[in-house]
Amino acid sequence: MTENVVCPEFAQVVIVGGGIAGVSTAYHLAKLGCRDVVLLEQGKLTCGTTWHAAGLVGQLRATRNATRMSRYGIELYSSLEAETGLATGWKQCGSLNVARTPDRLTLLKRQMARAKSFGIDFEFVSPAEAGAISPILRIDDLSGAVWIPGDGKANPTDLTQSLARGARMRGARILEDVRAMSVVSQRGAVEGIRWKSADAEGEIRCESIVNCGGQWAREFGRLAGVNVPLFSAEHFYVVTRPIAGVHADFPVMRDPDGYIYYKEEVGGLVMGGFEPVAKPWNVASIPDRFEFQLLPEDWEHFEILMTNAIHRTPCLETAEIKMLLNGPESFTVDGNFILGEAPELRRYFVCAGFNSAGIANAGGAGRLIAEWIVGGRAPLDLWDVDIRRFAPFHANRAHLSDRTAETLGLHYAMRWPREELATVRPLRRSPLYDRLRAKGAVFGSKLNWERANYFLPPGADEPPPTLGRPGWLPLVLEEQRATREQVVVFDQTSFSKFVFKGRDALGVLQRLCANDVDVAVDRMVYTAMLNERGGFESDLTITRLGDDSFFILTGSAQATRDADWINRHIRDGEFAVLVDVTSAYSVISVMGPLAATLLSRISADDIGKEALPFSATREIDVGYARVRAARMSYVGGPGYELYVTTDQCATMYDALQSAGEDLGLRDAGYYTIDALRIEAGRRAWGAELGPDETPWEAGTGFAVKLDKPGDFIGKQALLQQRDQGAAKRLLMFTLDDAMAFPWGGEPILMDGTSVGELTSAGYSRARGRAIAMGYARSDRTLTDEAWLGAKYDVDIAGEIFAATAHFKLA
Repeated sequence: MTENVVCPEFAQVVIVGGGIAGVSTAYHLAKLGCRDVVLLEQGKLTCGTTWHAAGLVGQLRATRNATRMSRYGIELYSSLEAETGLATGWKQCGSLNVARTPDRLTLLKRQMARAKSFGIDFEFVSPAEAGAISPILRIDDLSGAVWIPGDGKANPTDLTQSLARGARMRGARILEDVRAMSVVSQRGAVEGIRWKSADAEGEIRCESIVNCGGQWAREFGRLAGVNVPLFSAEHFYVVTRPIAGVHADFPVMRDPDGYIYYKEEVGGLVMGGFEPVAKPWNVASIPDRFEFQLLPEDWEHFEILMTNAIHRTPCLETAEIKMLLNGPESFTVDGNFILGEAPELRRYFVCAGFNSAGIANAGGAGRLIAEWIVGGRAPLDLWDVDIRRFAPFHANRAHLSDRTAETLGLHYAMRWPREELATVRPLRRSPLYDRLRAKGAVFGSKLNWERANYFLPPGADEPPPTLGRPGWLPLVLEEQRATREQVVVFDQTSFSKFVFKGRDALGVLQRLCANDVDVAVDRMVYTAMLNERGGFESDLTITRLGDDSFFILTGSAQATRDADWINRHIRDGEFAVLVDVTSAYSVISVMGPLAATLLSRISADDIGKEALPFSATREIDVGYARVRAARMSYVGGPGYELYVTTDQCATMYDALQSAGEDLGLRDAGYYTIDALRIEAGRRAWGAELGPDETPWEAGTGFAVKLDKPGDFIGKQALLQQRDQGAAKRLLMFTLDDAMAFPWGGEPILMDGTSVGELTSAGYSRARGRAIAMGYARSDRTLTDEAWLGAKYDVDIAGEIFAATAHFKLA
């Protein structure tokens, strides 16, 4: 029922968008005690994309936190009717996921190993058993299947209305037929929102805004200068008349090798899918009044899904089709949804871009964004969906359209380890890109930077992807050998780089950093920036260039996040400015025991250990280039990082190559960097380090200075944990079986019990076996002896491999 359009003059939080994401956000804000909540919907609730969603709800996601979020959604949907009196259409009918190929079955086994670690019930079944669960299936070409009894489905419209009633019961106001016109801001923060209805208009002053605009979220964000990089694609499913054998408790079925899914509806089937090459909805802007509307049928585009469905369920060949539904959905450039506070505008939050999985994710996402707003910070590590993972160039419309054609299909694509997306490439290129490509570089991409992963010999083809031991491993092992025995060059230009300067720059950094950055000019400091819980917001290196000037080097993907974290902590009245200089500098690492010999041939400057000790930097000549050199090695062993302006990078590289030929100089890539940094015990942000991990847990307490002058963010949490002890610990592992090959993400078993997952994995030439890192968790504080004395195993696709734990590899 539509309320009278009487907008208040003030609200704590205004939510824009009345789909399931917006209503879930309102429900959870109200549940947290935020009574002054207003939701504005330009049409009617669910009228955008929610009303035509398929409503599939699964539990398993790629990470522990994401899975926890999805499982919470199921708990909410199953209990909501008792709370509000409105049915949600929730039915725990289970899901059956079939594998057509042995590789797909192995992938399912890898995924289900994580599911077991996350506490999800499942059962692998034979093709015959799959046919018994779903008699309409063709099973003669299946390799196997997995049955997940806790999965289910919901009615999107009923569920949204039930959440809306729950929100209203707690005082939230939901106003339909009211369009948000613009955002009022002052001094970089939200102040209010302007609205318009059929017969009135006005302004609501508010503390926070949440953009839950669905496929309108990008355009609404642009009104406030906020980048919400999503794009609509046409999404299809057919609805049939009743089919014999299909009943109300029929399970959700997925055949990812055929790109298709099924669910029961009124005795018939809904069958849709995620085709490999999607059809972006290329309109100049999403029409304002596109409410309860669909796009034209396109049977030609749907043919691949229909053909595969008739093969998997032959009953569809004669079933009566009621309709082919074509309803647009919004997708993101990496297939993950968008959550968090926008870096461009304080107190402007986004909860959108659900990639056709809004019903499954909205319950948990609404809770998380509500907790973020009320608590003032992210409640846990949400990096996979954090809006700060994007960069300003992701607003490019052609970029979004072309990438959406690829990311829609990721739902059911065969996801190989370390697989790279193919569209919108190359975009960001080092000055050495063409040189490295000519030398056989196989490139990966990080925040759209092209980065050499490894190098092929002349005339060789890129090896095919695999879930087992990869074909590129011998090439990477040779790069490892050269790094440890001779000298190599790594192009690490993709590092994010900043200059931070001003009268109060040192004071801001001392408050943000756990290490002491008040060091001599030209000294480099490795440090964490922590949150109030003591968890890593970033790890980075800072070089002091002058009394009030610092050079910051951080991860390739962290540019937006780190800039936001630093800028938001500059207080009123403090004078300090952060400048992104990423594109101005290249980083070339010269690593190996012959690195000093190589540099001495083209530099007259003294770079010996006394003149340039570890973590020291100085400006030197390298060939004709002038660079800043640092004795620093992320891969372990001797080496230098060279920071050179991009206009001189190619010239310097050519000089290195000419001088190093007789030394065995070769190029090496990021696969080698990753394996060697694991071997050396170097942690990586986004893997070993994140907002949920502290330095004590990560084993990086050496970079924490509790006794430095003044306070720093997270210090009190660290003091408390130091006194109480940690019940989680990062361990290094060597796999006892030299043939075992983990990729990362595999469950860790401690004395037979799942206690975590591998955060990183690689293969060590020096050890002749796989090495890895991962956190083990306990219900109590353990001694070092207890951590190392336990029996450890790693579950690789259901096969258990013994592993030996270490704090450090000798």
